Amino acid sequence: MNFTIKTKIKATSREIYEAWLDSKCHTEMTGGMACISSKVGEIFTAWDDYIIGKNILLVPYSRIKQNWRTSQFSHTDKDSTLELILVEDDGETELTLIHTNLPADGDHYKEGWEKHYFKPMKTYFINK
Repeated sequence: MNFTIKTKIKATSREIYEAWLDSKCHTEMTGGMACISSKVGEIFTAWDDYIIGKNILLVPYSRIKQNWRTSQFSHTDKDSTLELILVEDDGETELTLIHTNLPADGDHYKEGWEKHYFKPMKTYFINK
């Protein structure tokens, strides 16, 4: 199962990229504890260990690609792939999230991205 969702955030692509890959900022931005790195090959956790993954491609300020899974994945499920594409325009950034190779029942993750990431991210950057 795959999906793509987009949102606009009032922040630069650099601010979003750096916050996503910084443990303290990612935690503040989403409200769930994160331990994350800005290095390719590094393993990360987010949302109080509900999410675990690995950075597989990082293009500063424009693209983040990660292997990604939650504690809801079956041990036989392969990792999914999460890709964020950031396109900045006049101090606002369009964030395109492409989530592929999810388990067949993974449609609920789409709502989770909206509720637990996009909404709090917008508030985080407005208040920053």
